[in-house]
Amino acid sequence: MPRGERPLDGVEDNPLVRFAGELRALRVAAGSPPYRELARRTHYSASALSDAAGGRKLPSLEVTLAYVRACDGDVAQWEQRWHALAATTEPAGDDTTSPYVGLGAFQVADADRFFGRERLVEELLGLLADRRFVTVFGASGSGKSSLLRAGLLPRLSSAALITPGEPLPDADVVVVDQFEEVFTGCRDADAFIDAVVSTSRQVVVAVRADFFAHCIARPVLAERIREAQVPVGPMTAEELRRAVVQPAAAAGCAVEGALQTAVVAEAAGQAGVLPLLSHALRETWRRRRGNTLTLAGFTAVGGLTGALARTAEAVFGALTDRQRELARGLFLRLIALGDGTEDTRRHVPHGELDDDPDLTVVLERYTAARLLTADGHGVDLAHEALIQRWPRLRDWLADDREGRRLHRQLTEATSVWETLGRDTESLYRGTRLRVAREWAARHHTELTVRERRFLDAGHALETRRARRARQLVALLVVLLVVAAGGAAVAVRAERGAAHQRDVALSQIVAGKAVALRRTDPALAAQLSLAAYRLSPTADARDSLLGSFPIPDTARLTGHTGHVNTVAFGPDGRTIVTASHDHTARLWRDGHEVAVLTGHGATVNAAAFSPDGTRVATASWDRTARLWDAGSSETRSVLSGHTREVNAVAFSADSRLVATASTDATVKLWDGAAEVATLTGHTDAVVSVAFSPQGNVVATGGWDHLAGVWRDPAHPVFLTGHTAPVVWVAFSPDGGMLATASQDNTVRLWDMTTLRELSVLRGHEAAVRSVAFRADGRMLATGSQDNTARLWDISDPHEPKQLAMLGGHHRPVVSVAFSPDGHTLATGSDDDTALLWNIPARVPDTADRAAEWICATARPAITTAQWAQYFPGVAFHPPC
Repeated sequence: MPRGERPLDGVEDNPLVRFAGELRALRVAAGSPPYRELARRTHYSASALSDAAGGRKLPSLEVTLAYVRACDGDVAQWEQRWHALAATTEPAGDDTTSPYVGLGAFQVADADRFFGRERLVEELLGLLADRRFVTVFGASGSGKSSLLRAGLLPRLSSAALITPGEPLPDADVVVVDQFEEVFTGCRDADAFIDAVVSTSRQVVVAVRADFFAHCIARPVLAERIREAQVPVGPMTAEELRRAVVQPAAAAGCAVEGALQTAVVAEAAGQAGVLPLLSHALRETWRRRRGNTLTLAGFTAVGGLTGALARTAEAVFGALTDRQRELARGLFLRLIALGDGTEDTRRHVPHGELDDDPDLTVVLERYTAARLLTADGHGVDLAHEALIQRWPRLRDWLADDREGRRLHRQLTEATSVWETLGRDTESLYRGTRLRVAREWAARHHTELTVRERRFLDAGHALETRRARRARQLVALLVVLLVVAAGGAAVAVRAERGAAHQRDVALSQIVAGKAVALRRTDPALAAQLSLAAYRLSPTADARDSLLGSFPIPDTARLTGHTGHVNTVAFGPDGRTIVTASHDHTARLWRDGHEVAVLTGHGATVNAAAFSPDGTRVATASWDRTARLWDAGSSETRSVLSGHTREVNAVAFSADSRLVATASTDATVKLWDGAAEVATLTGHTDAVVSVAFSPQGNVVATGGWDHLAGVWRDPAHPVFLTGHTAPVVWVAFSPDGGMLATASQDNTVRLWDMTTLRELSVLRGHEAAVRSVAFRADGRMLATGSQDNTARLWDISDPHEPKQLAMLGGHHRPVVSVAFSPDGHTLATGSDDDTALLWNIPARVPDTADRAAEWICATARPAITTAQWAQYFPGVAFHPPC
């Protein structure tokens, strides 16, 4: 008889013991195979496997997963559990003497532990021997700041470091770091650029590569940049090895050979990974074994790509609900949204923040974790790598980007108002005030006391002015009535005043109708029509043509997280939805019929096979799954991607499946067998589609490109978008490709010539999804502006917006037409999906719009509503 296992004590209180108990339960569920049998299956010793379930120490990830595989467990789920537990294990000690600096740049005082860039330092010194202006450029995270601060400055006898906006110092060499801030946060950019290019001193500037075009667009700056350029590219394998090993050696520590090999294999040739590497090594050092940094410790903290997010999430998870809300607002303030470039960090002065005890806790904890830096002037992100590598922050930034821009403008306006002694002339007014107050009402917790005070002052001023205007109008009316001989004059004045009133009311009501579309589309449509008939202004016509009362017929509720994707089955009655809540759900005729569970993270996409027999799902647990559409059982798990799987698509014959991943690849599968990998994108691939003929694959990437793959070895990339391409879709005949982007546009492309046909503009925020109707004459789009829109693309060179659907109160992230084109499904971050009845023809002229509204808008506008929106105008129902 094999000896029984030692009982586990403290299962309820100790996460490590609980983990061991769950491993034992897995073994029991597998039939309790002896450890010798498990050793035969895994090629690990029986004692190593027994220790893994012993509860005394955390087993290595490799042993854990071998144990799980041998017991037929869910490998992806157990890998996630292991990482979660590893993040809670107590480190070896604090990091006050760590040889690695983490996310922050190396400083002059760190020169003795700065290794790997010796070649570039010598190149810079050589150029400064006979050049007056040297430009250092490279990707964010390539190490430009560290190169200047810890590499160059200690080698110069008289040099000073500044950032944009600071006065030029009295030094032989002026070093300007983060020069891209000239274009994102420098108040007097022109004056600073003039000072830099005209000084008689030697100048070294460091600028992010994606801002290089901004630099050469300024002739005086372009001329200086031509003098000498030093590109900072990825480190070579040997440079990486020095950057990893030498700082540890200087601190009397060693780096395990396996860890050196793993780091070099993962980071060599990769741009922008140095802050991630430094942070991961700092965390690994805290978990060192004696004086040795080990691969096990590196894996435990999440490795190169996971350590940063793991640290950020660990701090976030320890906050209260209110502190989490404040943390979200703080991080959004700390980022300047890019306009054709990547987002950048933004310095936030202390005076911009409220004096709030909970906010102080947030600042202290993220500063202690070295993700934020704070000094007497303000707060900053420790590095921009946090923007790209913390998924939660990326989600925050993707949500309502136009609203974020509005908030930043409000912050700047508040500062100007206070600087000018609260001068009333610097307050918002009119439309700008109305839009800002509407946004503030939806995001009340994100505003500071200063910003609320600014908006309140603007509203109070508008109210006083409106009251005075009404008094003046009343006085003028009295004077006109009593004016001698004013009969004819009064008539003409009255007509003129009435006309001006009608024009003004028409414009005002048209604007209010737009705002009402999301909450009361029928009333909004009738107001648009009434405004147009009162005075056919351009605003009223635009409002009329965009307000068709297309009703939603059903709301699909049940998910407890964002609905990321909606897709119809070929029968037109069945729908699959994918959600942040780790599930996909099947619906028939508007009713839930099945919940697909098994993924260990967000289910980001789902699709039906064209023959209707299977459903495919893509998840951030790094897998895709194929399900039987009838029984809802898993047929197979597609494992092979090394990062999140973002999208999935079937070929026209239902045989092949394509999966797109954050690892920058697309994989093609025949059943559960991987048959091809498509490479070429340089960042996450977030959308994939097969052409209707099945011979072309299209992709959308975070690198701002759409890929077209006729030959797996020779993709063609379509350029034009200035932000990530997040959705791609083929027209029903395969002749066109539509691409949706976070640059707020959709582009149509001719698939024969691969030339751009047109650009669809109208959304006020990132466009998240696009779909063709079956006849190929209508397009649907979904956006971060909380709306879906319909477009007439009968002439793809001249697309026209037809209607705006406003039933969601959060971003619309997915749209899909039913096979017959009569129904549109929309998925939203409000955790629901909506179904809409789409007419075969949507009117495209004011007269047709009027006919349509009068035939469908119910209930009719009331006299009370008329009086509210058209004060002083006799009641004339629009229909």
